[in-house]
Amino acid sequence: MSEYVLDHHQEGERERLALMSRLLDPMHRGHIERLGVGPGACTLEVGCGNGSLSAWLAGRIGPGGRAVAVDLDLSLVEADVPGLELRQADILAGPVEPRDFDLVTARAVLHHVADAEAAVVNLAASVRPGGMVLLIEPDFLPVSVAEPAQVRAFWEGWLAWSREQGIDYFIGRRLPGMLSGLGLQDVAATAETAHYNGGSAWAVYWRETVNELRARLVASGKLDDRSIDTFLAWCADPAWWTQTIAFTAATARAA
Repeated sequence: MSEYVLDHHQEGERERLALMSRLLDPMHRGHIERLGVGPGACTLEVGCGNGSLSAWLAGRIGPGGRAVAVDLDLSLVEADVPGLELRQADILAGPVEPRDFDLVTARAVLHHVADAEAAVVNLAASVRPGGMVLLIEPDFLPVSVAEPAQVRAFWEGWLAWSREQGIDYFIGRRLPGMLSGLGLQDVAATAETAHYNGGSAWAVYWRETVNELRARLVASGKLDDRSIDTFLAWCADPAWWTQTIAFTAATARAA
């Protein structure tokens, strides 16, 4: 796995992860509900972050179920609920448990992984016959037409920096092909984009993320203080509306 640029021990990372959960958990839960995952199911979340989604899953599947949450670093997991099992592991090392889960899901993980295809193979290998894979990853297509021009220039610098870090912010569009290439059935995908304004929770998320990474962004030469300050000023302006990420959710059923 490539080095995670927002280390869990970095100042402010606990708060940033909590905000990410607030923004993305409702979408993630909705996809799981539509898949019909319920009482008695065995579920696996890879890249659980602070554990908020797996804690919700443990409550949804009830005492007859089993929820396993995996991450490279469990130091920020705050969930402590019955039926939730935490494991420290690297998905590139192999399947967590072959053909053992009714649902295997990962969100915002694969774009950081050095070999995403290998990771998807291992994720799919953990699904039992008839079980479901649900992968949610970003596609930064909306920033290519961001307005005004200064904001678009900021994102161009951000993406140039991310490529140097081994981060693939366009992996979302490739998920369906990865899953169908493994012979999985009923492959489907959809994308959801938040339309947000300055001062909103998404704008705060980007402000916190950029501020955490500011020194590294400037040192890379891909962005400078002026371009960062300009972007952050727009993030504080409630009259400014924008879109950033098309979160792609791809599902498939194991044969």
